[in-house]
Amino acid sequence: MHLLSLFDVSAEEITHMLTLAGYMKAHPASFQNSLKHKSIAMLFEKPSLRTRVSFEVGIHQLGAQPIYLDAQMVQPGQRESVEDIARNLACWTHGIVARVFKHETLHKLTAANIPVINALCDIHHPCQTLADLLTIQERYPIDMKVVDILYVGEGNNVCQSFMVGAAALDLKLTVICPPSYGPKQSFLDTLNARYPNHRIEIGTDLNAVRHADVIYTDTWLSMGDARDYQKTCEIFAPYQVNQALVSRLTATTVMHCLPAHRNDEITDEVMDSSISAVLQQAENRLYVQKAVFHHLFQEFSNV
Repeated sequence: MHLLSLFDVSAEEITHMLTLAGYMKAHPASFQNSLKHKSIAMLFEKPSLRTRVSFEVGIHQLGAQPIYLDAQMVQPGQRESVEDIARNLACWTHGIVARVFKHETLHKLTAANIPVINALCDIHHPCQTLADLLTIQERYPIDMKVVDILYVGEGNNVCQSFMVGAAALDLKLTVICPPSYGPKQSFLDTLNARYPNHRIEIGTDLNAVRHADVIYTDTWLSMGDARDYQKTCEIFAPYQVNQALVSRLTATTVMHCLPAHRNDEITDEVMDSSISAVLQQAENRLYVQKAVFHHLFQEFSNV
């Protein structure tokens, strides 16, 4: 079993992993032998702070050995094919965590008969979404389904992955993006086919949104994006998360997956405010990723 996107798991499995992550957070010493005597390859084509550290720490806390491999060391698709890299890693390790440029690379890595976990690609970021959902669940423990969630910014991998999680859990979500910067149509076709009755609305007019309990945003320019910075800022400026927006929508939580370009997509005033959940999201990456490992390795005897 792999986790290439949240399409790979059911709503029940997502709920179970969130529950397990919450338990692990409350009981830090639990499951410390869950991956005992295992080694996990961490193949990173793109650099990272939160993803790398949270995965390495989590793997260690579950009793396993993380092995970090960057693009210069491995050069996927250049020195040798991605499939051959995967088959070789399967000779020595028990799973692969991969942070890659293209979702296609993840599918190629499944040539190895060991679990592959998506640590970010161009289409999905499932572990970030699980951390986001755990954060919302912690802040609104009675019922997440009554929470009004607004995502504002580019319809990128973080946005698309969050949409899958929201659809799976029947959450109310509004996605507001500048024209031509929304989620990809191919992704929307898959989402609508999988969850035809989801409660997600997509638009371009932020002024049309009247209320949101949670406001979520992400960087306007992702790592390695070749778009012109100044032009991008001009396009996205009306979509900035600032105190005026927070006050108008009477929001009680603001989220950002980080890294943030402060005072571009989100102002210092909001990001450092009492309603900011950005560090809570970052911390929760550790627990949801540990839950993913336990789910994939321990709860499926055929793996």
